Amino acid sequence: MSVIDCPYLDEVKVTVPPELALLIVRKASSLAADFEERALDQLTNDALRELRRGTDARVIYRQLSL
Repeated sequence: MSVIDCPYLDEVKVTVPPELALLIVRKASSLAADFEERALDQLTNDALRELRRGTDARVIYRQLSL
């Protein structure tokens, strides 16, 4: 039962098949790995650009919360 009593909203219990759950986990893992790779590339490129501009490495450490 929810906080608001809505008898017209039937609660349908659905079970996710294990095969589907596994595929969802694999897809999420793949998306996370892609995101991590892109973030790493972006952070590295940004740091290198700032170093070429003459920014002190300590400033970059602080800006990246390292």
